[in-house]
Amino acid sequence: MISTNEFKSGVVIKYNGDLWQIQSYQHVKMQQRAPIVKTRMMKLKSGSVIEQSFRSGDKFEDVYLERKEIQFLYRDGDLLHFMDTGDYHDIVVNSALVGDKIKFMKDNDLITGVYCDNDLLLVELASSVAFKVTETEPGIRGDTSKAGMKPATIETGAVIRVPLFINQGDTIKVNTETGDYQERM
Repeated sequence: MISTNEFKSGVVIKYNGDLWQIQSYQHVKMQQRAPIVKTRMMKLKSGSVIEQSFRSGDKFEDVYLERKEIQFLYRDGDLLHFMDTGDYHDIVVNSALVGDKIKFMKDNDLITGVYCDNDLLLVELASSVAFKVTETEPGIRGDTSKAGMKPATIETGAVIRVPLFINQGDTIKVNTETGDYQERM
């Protein structure tokens, strides 16, 4: 069992028969009333998000999650194909499971799959990944990292903001959680 006092971002709980991941939470103490915990939770099967308040001290069933290394193979329309690197079996999921993270996944990338009862629930990417810039305006001599930003398309097709000195063909490191440029490699 897990109490609302132990909530933190990323924790998965069982609520109303479904698995929910806590995205954010806030302990609120109200005058002359019992404290409450306001949460923002995402339903793991559908990706829907709700805001829910609980009494401080409420208990929920804790969920055992297993993390395995999986390989992203390719995208086929709305379906994503992965391979379990342990037993080499194919895993096919809807792209809604991955959400916006698909912008930072290249074919054959190794990522972490989060499982509950042998069902793939989430994918976790490395915090930063290197990408080649496939399209951007040419850099101008004298541009520095403080001078401004411009759009650049990386090899997965995602468009991010990069400093003016970045050129087509450069390899850059991108934060996969925020989509921000980190450094040129």
